[in-house]
Amino acid sequence: MKFDVNKLKEINDLDFEQVATWPFEVKSLVAMFVVIISLVGGYYFLVKDKLPILEVAQDKELKLKQVYQGKYRIAVNLEAYEEQLERLQSDFSSMLKSLPTSNETPGLLDDITLVGTSAGLTFRLLNWQREIPKEFYSELPIEMEVFGGYHNFGQFASEIAGLPRIVTVHDFEVTQEGNTLKLKVQAKTYRTSNEQDAKSKGQAQ
Repeated sequence: MKFDVNKLKEINDLDFEQVATWPFEVKSLVAMFVVIISLVGGYYFLVKDKLPILEVAQDKELKLKQVYQGKYRIAVNLEAYEEQLERLQSDFSSMLKSLPTSNETPGLLDDITLVGTSAGLTFRLLNWQREIPKEFYSELPIEMEVFGGYHNFGQFASEIAGLPRIVTVHDFEVTQEGNTLKLKVQAKTYRTSNEQDAKSKGQAQ
């Protein structure tokens, strides 16, 4: 059917009670107008207020996808993660065994003294300082003042590192006193916490 634009000029003379007799062109224009009004009204009254909710839902969907992907990667590599965890637990257990218990710490001073005198050093001071509790272990600082030469100090530090129990050396301070050198240093050893001691005793029983 051909659309006659001239028919639209009759729109002002039309009777709304005689809609059935309106020309096709007018009906089409009115129908298009109604559709546009419906779409615009639907957007502002039904859709517009829902857009923020849609954005929140889309953001949530994206985050859930990322969480899913992370868990999927873990699930795919679960066997490798379990093997790695076993190795870490084994390494941690070995490290704990290298820490002295409360019963073994007094003997460390004897070991340090032996190492120092073997390196040619003379001890002026060798004292425990206040224990520093940590989460899984405690730090046991040792204040030391020894006399000797540079080579003696080097040998001493090397042999300290070779002790069967973990001992670290910190805060070196070397000064000249007469014809010899004085080394003031803080050594630290570490022992298992009381909780770890209790676990070790329980496993031994």
